[in-house]
Amino acid sequence: MFDSVGWVTESGLTYLDHAASTPMRAEAVEAMMPYLSELYANPSGSHRFARRARRAVDEARDTVARVVGCHPNEVVFTGCGTESDNMAVTGAIARRGGVAVCPAVEHHAVLHVVEQLGDRGRIVGVDRYGRVDLDELATVLDATPDVSIVSVMAVNNEVGTITDLAEVARVVRRHAPDALLHTDAVQSACWVDLRDITPLVDLLSLSAHKFGGPKGVGVLVERGGPQVEPLIVGGGQERERRSGTHNTAGIVAAAVALDLTDRDRAEENERLTVLRDRLVAGLGDRLDGVTETVPAAHKVAGSAHVCVAGIESEALLFLLDEADVCASAASACASGAMEPSHVLAAMGVDRSSALGALRLTLGHTTTAADVERAIDVIGASVDRLRRQTTAAVARTTADAVRSTS
Repeated sequence: MFDSVGWVTESGLTYLDHAASTPMRAEAVEAMMPYLSELYANPSGSHRFARRARRAVDEARDTVARVVGCHPNEVVFTGCGTESDNMAVTGAIARRGGVAVCPAVEHHAVLHVVEQLGDRGRIVGVDRYGRVDLDELATVLDATPDVSIVSVMAVNNEVGTITDLAEVARVVRRHAPDALLHTDAVQSACWVDLRDITPLVDLLSLSAHKFGGPKGVGVLVERGGPQVEPLIVGGGQERERRSGTHNTAGIVAAAVALDLTDRDRAEENERLTVLRDRLVAGLGDRLDGVTETVPAAHKVAGSAHVCVAGIESEALLFLLDEADVCASAASACASGAMEPSHVLAAMGVDRSSALGALRLTLGHTTTAADVERAIDVIGASVDRLRRQTTAAVARTTADAVRSTS
């Protein structure tokens, strides 16, 4: 059932994986329920029942446009953030030809698309905080006269780094004036006023379940009208830009969640900055060898990414899961991978440190009690793993001594 903050809980669960998916807001769940039951008509229909559903979609579009800072006819509803990213990059190349450019730390929804373009894709390096190297970006753009699109994420999904999109836009407009600028803003809505981002770019992607909405709803903002070719054709929905029956319930809930996120953003940034700093400091006080991957001044309030020396993330996450602490090592899309994250590799984090990466992300349901419990459980789990490692080394050494005596 729903508690006072509006999300389903399990007894004793400490949820610090908001970057993977944020619990739905109670108001968003309430808003979507009628469209899962009595208001189930297809909004593309012509009868009165269908027109009610279509009106709900249009009103949701108005809300999204107001929060994002664009015209409603620039909002395209998609099935997820990944689809929105794919539509931006693939659609730009399909319409304009040429080359796509992105930094090495992009979410795979952008990075893999650019890599799969082969010689029509360019990957740009980043600094130690994961920010795109603007000098290298300018050099790449100067050397590539047919750039169609540059995609740079607003907030990194793994380490929380905030991109100075004004500076990125300045470089792109100067060195590739005909290129579209896209930003994956999926991790931004909770932390950054989207109205400050939208005027800087041509295309912007969002995903509802990152800000308290449902899974299965994304947004692509196309400023100035259609900029890219559609990925999905056949039904003509979204003014021929994204065919497929509208997820009316999800779209309505997404708009409600985005509106609430916009309303609460300043207060939540202040509250969660305190909790995030307490979490990082607490881990540092409790354990030796804890390194904050990106300093607080360069990242969003919800990100507490650290690297823990002397352990491997996979083993630590197993123990945390057993203790009902939800965390991750990298993007949820890359969970289970044995190799260190591509983001940390691009940032120059050494392999031994990256193997101990821990992504702790906070959100609207996070409490001070969650933070204190996480410090205790993570501390105890790391101690246990280090003791096991020390014991294993001692046994190996003893076996080696016996074999030579």
